[in-house]
Amino acid sequence: MSFSGTYLDAIRQALHDAMEADDRVCLLGEDIGHYGGAFKATEGLQERFGELRVLDTPIAEQAIAGSAAGLALMGQRPVAEFQFMDFALLASDLIVNFAAKTKWRWGAPCPAVFRGPVGAGSGGGPFHSQNPEAHFLPAPGLKVVAPGTVADAYALLRAAIEDEDPVLFLEHKRLYRRLKDAWEETPEARLGEAALRQAGQSAVVLTYGAIQHAALEALEDLDVAVLDLRTIKPLDWEAIEGLVRRTHRVLVLTEAGLPFGPSAEVAAGVQERCFAWLDAPVMRLGSADTPTPASPVLEAAWMPDATRIRAKVEELLAW
Repeated sequence: MSFSGTYLDAIRQALHDAMEADDRVCLLGEDIGHYGGAFKATEGLQERFGELRVLDTPIAEQAIAGSAAGLALMGQRPVAEFQFMDFALLASDLIVNFAAKTKWRWGAPCPAVFRGPVGAGSGGGPFHSQNPEAHFLPAPGLKVVAPGTVADAYALLRAAIEDEDPVLFLEHKRLYRRLKDAWEETPEARLGEAALRQAGQSAVVLTYGAIQHAALEALEDLDVAVLDLRTIKPLDWEAIEGLVRRTHRVLVLTEAGLPFGPSAEVAAGVQERCFAWLDAPVMRLGSADTPTPASPVLEAAWMPDATRIRAKVEELLAW
């Protein structure tokens, strides 16, 4: 498959190709039909596949999630879009207490994907810029994916749609139109498999999503590995442990805040599994423990940037 386009184009292409390949795949969400979605991720798909497979819904996240779970239990492969993942919290009861538990309760897989935009950097303010993964990560039975490249936006979405478990698919809105890529062969990826973005021997940065690009910018001239986790749950502990045992120094970098967040789980896991190989404390860097500011100036100060990432890694290397 030949492709050239943005991160957003790759998501649209993945949805298109999944629907072409499998009649069970259907889409539902607010304004995803004629309008093409808030960010145009589904533009043209209703015209191609019809109103029964690309369904416009009311502004009701609980209804969207409940309908997706019901469709999945009836043998379909629904992909539900939330205009902003901040509002997925309204649907968390259906996602966490129902969709994620059906396989464990009575052996019924619930292959639904819940996708939408996350993250700061566009001035969206406290209600349209959250990184809500920490709210969902403790739920048994739910997988959480955060693609950080164009190829992964395509490949991981295809993998999520094919997975038998419900998947929360976090698309960073700052990447939608900023990242571009092209390929001739269709990219593939597996859920639960990390990707090495930069090799290095002196330390490793464990990260995911959009913030990895700030890390790569900050560390391109250093002998520091950058591992894109890609799937936050389940984590690729084989890849993580291999790099930690080789580099002996670890920085866990997230755009999400530090208290009780994904960086805490990763850091704790590294300490438990790799303590004997560490030459320095496991360090963490994330956004401030406040709601996301709407002011661009405050927002820039609120989240890690290349300068702060570089300084934190230099502090780590000084041990």
